[in-house]
Amino acid sequence: MIPAPLRTAERFESVVISPEATIADALRQLERAGTGALLLCEPDRTFVGLLTDGDVRRAILASIPFSRPCRSIAKMNPVVAPVGIDRVDALRLLDHAREFVLDQLPIVDDEGRAVGLLLRSDVIKVDDIELSAVIMAGGFGKRLLPLTEHTPKPMLPIGDRPLLEHTIGRLRDAGIRRVAISTHHLADRITDHFGDGNAFGVDLEYMSEDHPLGTAGALRLMGDVQEPVLVINGDILTGLRFQDMAAHHRAHRADITVGLRQCELEIPYGVIETDGDCVRAVREKPKQTFLINAGIYLIEPHVYRLIPEGERFDMTDLIQRLIDNGRRVVGFPIVEYWLDIGRPADYEQAQLDVKLAGLER
Repeated sequence: MIPAPLRTAERFESVVISPEATIADALRQLERAGTGALLLCEPDRTFVGLLTDGDVRRAILASIPFSRPCRSIAKMNPVVAPVGIDRVDALRLLDHAREFVLDQLPIVDDEGRAVGLLLRSDVIKVDDIELSAVIMAGGFGKRLLPLTEHTPKPMLPIGDRPLLEHTIGRLRDAGIRRVAISTHHLADRITDHFGDGNAFGVDLEYMSEDHPLGTAGALRLMGDVQEPVLVINGDILTGLRFQDMAAHHRAHRADITVGLRQCELEIPYGVIETDGDCVRAVREKPKQTFLINAGIYLIEPHVYRLIPEGERFDMTDLIQRLIDNGRRVVGFPIVEYWLDIGRPADYEQAQLDVKLAGLER
């Protein structure tokens, strides 16, 4: 039998949400819970549906307003497990329902009340993903001067360890063992700290840029590449589950998958809509929503042939080149915690967020 309650009770309170809560509320709770799913329950804990991060990603791509209730995008008849289910039956249910509930299984009692949420990792060791990774850490970090005068931006401390150590830890925890770091500015601060990576649970190699090659150009410094490569900018702090992005990449047979982040901008004025010289409507301080490049990518090996050698070449150039060549470029919305630490205010925010977002190892 699954040891009662096999971690399901201790996480239970963090994963219960009302079906009438907004998608925006659910997204914030997903970030805090870190489970990839929430249980939609009535006040008496009657279970009515399961909301996964995949549901939210699809809502983002479909431009569904986050003001809608989360029940509008949730799975209202998911597979559930009874109290006391054993590991074999739990895994059988997870495998059977994987395309519907991914790696989460609601636990429901005989009266239909939710009592827990079971994760695949509770019942079986999750296999390593067949990826290597590249961290782009060669930038100057000019916007963070004077902090970056003697310290490369990825080595700035976030909490009790450098930002780059947070990133390597999450790659390792996702099962990625082969990691390369592109270096240029103050490279010795990085190599002296991490060495060969053994102390951090990964095999590290370094790609030294004699001159800045941009966010894609350094990839040509890699040796023979036989597997998809996860590329992440060195100034990104995130709780993204790289396994989910890899699954999305494979399912869509993409040449490159681009991590996306939803960004909302408020226009600080009343916007006037006109028809000729007639005013038809006034919208006070409207908000516009965009999907922005989140600085995280998954790239198939054959794509490297499109990157020029020894020249500055950015990821945006590579993406456009792939689009122009009719290759498959797909987006993957990041609903987990994500922050680009490029400005002093962002760096200060990261210090406040790191523990609350569950990013410490």
